[in-house]
Amino acid sequence: MYFRRKTSAGRAYLQIVESRRTGEQVRQQVIVTLGRYEDLQASGQLERLLRSGARFAAKAMVLSAAADDAAIKIAVRRIGPALVFERLWEETGCRAVIAELAGARGHKFALERAVLLTVLHRLFVSGSDRAADRWREDYAIAGVEGLDLHHLYRAMAWLGDELPAKEQDGRSPFAPRCRKDVVEERLFAHRRDLFTRLDLVFMDTTSLYFEGAGGQTLGRHGTARTIGRTCGR
Repeated sequence: MYFRRKTSAGRAYLQIVESRRTGEQVRQQVIVTLGRYEDLQASGQLERLLRSGARFAAKAMVLSAAADDAAIKIAVRRIGPALVFERLWEETGCRAVIAELAGARGHKFALERAVLLTVLHRLFVSGSDRAADRWREDYAIAGVEGLDLHHLYRAMAWLGDELPAKEQDGRSPFAPRCRKDVVEERLFAHRRDLFTRLDLVFMDTTSLYFEGAGGQTLGRHGTARTIGRTCGR
């Protein structure tokens, strides 16, 4: 069934008709004549009728709008990552520490927001800074609207900045102290209290290993599954 505008004696009428096949011929049968087209349009009855019927044909209305390029385009953005991890970002002191260190440098962009964006990206999917810049388009993260890709590059370079010679005390023999080391130290100081002590240290052994005769604890021999292949050479 469909609507048809029928003109008779110079007047236009709106009808609902149905096509039916009779043998090899298709004939149109009038189901109902709704009235004069001009009257229906002027009174608003036609719009009310169509809105009423649209409740039972939502899919067809959406498809029709999409076909006519009249569909309303909206953007869907996820809010979960920022809701959960930005609270942790605050409670652990990450935001305060990075904002304090960044403020001393006088950057002209939201450096702390750039670091947060890259951290969130690595928590969920990982990848390059360029990938993080594309990833953030699908997420609602406060304060990252004005950031561009080069800001992410500059934020990562800032974290890797080598500290002056006077701040190299306690450096390892393998690499100089960088800005990220200061961030870690400030975070530890931020969260410590009178009863805080260091009992456990986690080490990323992806590219590290120990060499020696072994020992009773850290350097003991073992399998890769139990203590890691880096711990017994």
